[in-house]
Amino acid sequence: MKRLPLLPTLVVGIAIAIMIGLGVWQLQRMAWKDALLKEYASASDQPAIAWPAVPDAGSLPLYRKSSVNCLTVTGWRSSSGRSGRGQAGWVHIASCSTGAEGPGAQVVAGWSSRPDDPVWSGGQVGGIIAPDSTHLIRLVAAPPVAGLNAVQPPSPEDIPNNHWAYAIQWFLFAAIAAVIYGVAVARRTRS
Repeated sequence: MKRLPLLPTLVVGIAIAIMIGLGVWQLQRMAWKDALLKEYASASDQPAIAWPAVPDAGSLPLYRKSSVNCLTVTGWRSSSGRSGRGQAGWVHIASCSTGAEGPGAQVVAGWSSRPDDPVWSGGQVGGIIAPDSTHLIRLVAAPPVAGLNAVQPPSPEDIPNNHWAYAIQWFLFAAIAAVIYGVAVARRTRS
């Protein structure tokens, strides 16, 4: 009987251990994400908070009620989105100046069927804090500003928690690597 090749066995063993470690890490992330989603789900029942002048990326107050004073609208962007009734159209997001401190605020002013910038120059707006891929957070106005319709409200249910699938994937990769290496070693010992 031939001995196992030392270097390939070591490399495959380390790779399998890393893949198993990544699977375990994903299971830990799943537990963390479950706790975070429960916190977000309970946020709507909590009292309103002051708009964070400079959001802390490690502790975002997502799905909490808040308000902001949009002193002036410095720009608009429109993106595809849904109305409160589920209709496809355009969500209008205003970049607002809020004073001398902080980066200002992004305000989802409302929804319309056209991408044209709405006529709104600012003011006091209340709503729900939602995630923003560029600015960390934005305020979804509730009710919308004049001339626009309500947007689909932000929900923590829209945040995926696929860590279980990722864990299974890493465990399968480890098992497949072990089987392939086992087959390769068995062929080598037969020849």
